[in-house]
Amino acid sequence: MYKKIFTSLCVICLIATNCDFEMPDNPFNEEIGSGEGSITGKGKTDISIPDISLSDTYTDGTEIIPEDDEDYVENSEFTTSVAIQFDGGSVSTTGIADGVTVTATGADVVINSSIKKVEYVLSGTTTNGSVKIYSTNKFKLTLNGVNITSTTGAAINNQSGKRTFVVVTDGTTNTLTDASKYTALTDGEDMKGALFSEGQLIFSGKGALTVKGNYKHAICSDDYIRIRKNTNISISGAPSDGIHTNDSFVQEGGTLKIVCVGDGIDVENEKIDINGGQLSIETSGAASKGLKTDGNVNITGGTIIIKTTGNAEYDTDDQDISSCAAIKCDSNFVFSNATASLTSTGSAGKGINVDGTITIDSGTIVVKTSGKQYVYQNLDSSSKGMKSKGNLTINGGRVIAICSGGEGSEGIESKAILTINDGVVEAECYDDCINAAQSIAVTGGQIYCYSSNNDGMDSNGTLSISGGVIVCSGTTVPEEGFDCDQNNFAITGGIIIGVGGATSTPTSNSCRQCSLIYNTTGTLGKLITIVNPDSKSIMTFDVPRNYSQQMTMLYSASDLTANKTFTIYTGGTITGGTTFHGLTYGHTFSNGTKATSFTTNNTITTVGSSSGGQFRPF
Repeated sequence: MYKKIFTSLCVICLIATNCDFEMPDNPFNEEIGSGEGSITGKGKTDISIPDISLSDTYTDGTEIIPEDDEDYVENSEFTTSVAIQFDGGSVSTTGIADGVTVTATGADVVINSSIKKVEYVLSGTTTNGSVKIYSTNKFKLTLNGVNITSTTGAAINNQSGKRTFVVVTDGTTNTLTDASKYTALTDGEDMKGALFSEGQLIFSGKGALTVKGNYKHAICSDDYIRIRKNTNISISGAPSDGIHTNDSFVQEGGTLKIVCVGDGIDVENEKIDINGGQLSIETSGAASKGLKTDGNVNITGGTIIIKTTGNAEYDTDDQDISSCAAIKCDSNFVFSNATASLTSTGSAGKGINVDGTITIDSGTIVVKTSGKQYVYQNLDSSSKGMKSKGNLTINGGRVIAICSGGEGSEGIESKAILTINDGVVEAECYDDCINAAQSIAVTGGQIYCYSSNNDGMDSNGTLSISGGVIVCSGTTVPEEGFDCDQNNFAITGGIIIGVGGATSTPTSNSCRQCSLIYNTTGTLGKLITIVNPDSKSIMTFDVPRNYSQQMTMLYSASDLTANKTFTIYTGGTITGGTTFHGLTYGHTFSNGTKATSFTTNNTITTVGSSSGGQFRPF
């Protein structure tokens, strides 16, 4: 979706080497405009957040049926059709065949089947009924305008461990509602939702199905659940999970809307795969999750909107704090070709919380968290945009993290290695915008970080930049635009600018590109321009906030050539050019006030004096 800004920014710029640099035509694809005038101080408000919503007229189009996939009802034959019609407190049946028995007590129906190729067609309305199915073979369950409300248990209780095809007839409206208290329990049998199945549930058909859970879950399978294209399922409520499975959950398309108190979709084992369609989840319970699994979450298509509003709580079983998360998985998370809006408003809420690795290849993810830190005795947990215990890698797409929850509220965090190879990454956070425990490596892409109370980009280990465009704004002393403590900081390519009360200093023997550290003061909207010896501006930066005591600016680019004298101006006007969050170049500059000059006799050139911060000797 987003083209790579540079195919290569590996221009070597050693102390005694002159480097010629040809500016790309428009690496940001964002025109400032052709008019002449001063840029105003936009700062953190620069992030343009896309509107992500579900369509009321969504359709998947024509579905291709794989011939060898047994989960497609079209690949099975059903020669016996049993019709069950509800009419208030009574039931009528037609099409009963040898090997199938249907018994009814009022509107409570029990089906026993020992034969193959049977379809059950449910229709009509009852406010005091149910369907219970025993079958030794797979079967087709057609919902043909049926509305079942049970007062004793599940609306549909499938005790068969075989594959069940739930087909919602085109043009029909169907509802299933269970009781708030289950009294029709049988020893040795599970019954945990309004629509419960011991075996696999495969949903298809273009009709509308609404499920309301009053006892525990809305839809539950002790095996797996698969939702095909062009389906339309709405879960209007559940005191626990909207969808709960023991094995996997797969959504290939259609529209699925879930409102519940517990987890939206909870998979105890294996994985969650979302390959297309529309998915909306709203959860409100304490420590509830939108998507939750012990396995992997793979999102490779579709539009996903998840909102959690519950607060964190202390988990007595794990003896740890548990908080809400739009997506929580114990293994790995992969995202591509999809659009996602993930919001958490409760204390310590997370957008994406992964025990394994996070890989983002393409698509758009917008994460917003606003909950405050949660403290329990000597434990605490803070809100995060996305967090992984393993490596976190962004290969493309667009990632936006808005995290305003106060202490510890970070945007993108890895407890291992964080790598950005391409894409657009934008973060506005109270705490660090991008943070990693072991190292951060940037090889390409466009990155913007604005922290209101800490560092822009913070590595607790090494920091290496070999490409891309990076704009980082940390707050005042001692916080920094770029922070890697006293660890190795290598700049070998790219265009970077960082402002804060201080900065980590690039490691000179690890850099192949010249850098400037400029110590000054700054005010919101102040323009700082660097002009080369040919009187051409190589960059203009719009200061994003007030730094009344000290502003330390770190700038590095391959056009900051060695053994040349450059001039720094403030104020002035610009014409044309391209911009990315206050960083402008490829423009003309005039009418500025000269502040100082510097000569790049060393890989790192420092101008002005510092009142503090973490500086490393050259």
